[in-house]
Amino acid sequence: MNILDDLKLQYKLGGVAHRLIYWNIACFLISYVFPGLLRLFSMEVDVLQYVSLSSNPTDFLWKPWSIISYSFFHFDFFHILFNLLVLNFASQLFLIYFTQKQFLGLYLLSAIFAGAVFVATYYILNINSAIVGASAAIMAILVAVTTYQPLMQVRLLLIGNVKLWHITAVLIIIDLMQLRLENMGGHISHLAGAFFGFVYIKALQNGTDMSIVVTKIIDFFANGFRTSPSTPFKKVHRNYNAKPVEKRTTSRIVTKDKAQQQIDEILDKISQSGYDSLTKEEKDFLFKSGK
Repeated sequence: MNILDDLKLQYKLGGVAHRLIYWNIACFLISYVFPGLLRLFSMEVDVLQYVSLSSNPTDFLWKPWSIISYSFFHFDFFHILFNLLVLNFASQLFLIYFTQKQFLGLYLLSAIFAGAVFVATYYILNINSAIVGASAAIMAILVAVTTYQPLMQVRLLLIGNVKLWHITAVLIIIDLMQLRLENMGGHISHLAGAFFGFVYIKALQNGTDMSIVVTKIIDFFANGFRTSPSTPFKKVHRNYNAKPVEKRTTSRIVTKDKAQQQIDEILDKISQSGYDSLTKEEKDFLFKSGK
């Protein structure tokens, strides 16, 4: 099995978290490989321009998909590397307690919520910028599982066992400290994603699973346009001139054989031990059979 077949098998057998990692890697490669190929033909195309989420609401009119697509693309190698490491870590913890559908639903809903918060904040501040990256959705997943199990022990390399809420708290504090520095929009979306992850778990504990919305939409597009195979019409021809089939007498023959067998056994018993050795039931059976 070559590397490509191995990757295909991992994608097929892996869960939603593994597929999201593959999707992020594929989108990253597209954003870098595709423009490089076009440069061979003297064409310049910035893929991130079409998938990034802009703080200008009017840009949303010509690329409405950007409210989700931004969460699958990254600026550079180290950006995607760090995000996928945290995504792999958070997904393993999240899927201990929750389902694959809840994981995907939280990822997409938190990305939409964080993107909306980013656009609204920058619009109010009158700042024109754009963001890409899965960080907001990943923070939502990490905060969600931390909210559900804050005291979970996690073993980190070179550090040892720490509580899960310690790791999450450090990441949130870093975002808070860098709010006024470069990439303020990214940190705002991270905090918005973290907030959504907290709200998601609290709503879930109160009986409301917000991820059901995503599940229903996906099921609709996956199954809504499938037509159930129609059963072909079968003609039934009836022969009105056919002779009636005679009823079988198998049951009577079997009954007769069983009765005759029991009579023979009673007669053998009489010949060996006499008539007085018969029970009342055997005498009654023999009497009825002789009628």
